[in-house]
Amino acid sequence: MLAQGMTRFATAAETSAVGDLMVEPEAAVSGAPVPSPEAPMILIVGLLLLKEPKGK
Repeated sequence: MLAQGMTRFATAAETSAVGDLMVEPEAAVSGAPVPSPEAPMILIVGLLLLKEPKGK
């Protein structure tokens, strides 16, 4: 085969272009939810307020 004897190396510009295509830029602002430290306390207080006393 003809291609077996042929060796081609990429230039620096080609290598850089391939690297730019492979790397996905990071978003400046993420849409992911951020955990809130007061959230568990709000849930606990809400459950305590909704709970009926056993004596009724």
